[in-house]
Amino acid sequence: MDILIHSTYFPSISHFVAMVQADTVVFEVEDNFQKQTNRNRMYIYSPNGIQLLNIPVKHSANGNRQLFKDVRIEPAFDWQKQHFKSLEAAYRSSPFFEYFEDDIRPVFEKKHDFMMDLNFKVMDIVTSCLGMGYKPEKTTEYFREANGLRDLRYLADGKKDKSGFEPYTQVFGDKHGYINNLSILDLLFNEGRHALEYLKKQGL
Repeated sequence: MDILIHSTYFPSISHFVAMVQADTVVFEVEDNFQKQTNRNRMYIYSPNGIQLLNIPVKHSANGNRQLFKDVRIEPAFDWQKQHFKSLEAAYRSSPFFEYFEDDIRPVFEKKHDFMMDLNFKVMDIVTSCLGMGYKPEKTTEYFREANGLRDLRYLADGKKDKSGFEPYTQVFGDKHGYINNLSILDLLFNEGRHALEYLKKQGL
């Protein structure tokens, strides 16, 4: 299976189910930025249930559409500190948070200019943590149709992604129940290196 997909911020589990099972992964890099999608947000399991972590981005001054690769992160907000604190509150007591903490910490300490560049950095980190083979390709122009690839670009939009997966143990599962298809970090911190086998067994 060859797939066409978007880069997102600590992507959903569905993204990784698709990538782990794909023969070729092609990232769309020539399209317009879409608001209200996971390109600059992720969902985690907080002590109070599902929590959205959003990275503020700069919108074009004239209101015109921007290519996603040109979208800059808004530096006026200390999103990095807020996000890492939220991750600690959510996952410090999980089995594998401390094991992977040093791998993900640079995302929240180094300055990032472009949202897409940050997403690809995140992908490098997470695929390494998973022990997953990862040699993606990137588009060189925008096509409305996927042209021979399975079009999974919709997975970047949580409202369109209806994927359902087998439950696994979550930190606050006894309190709020199982929450499906969160950020890959939820699976990684709870399942560690077993996460890769889990991803291979799921259907999309």
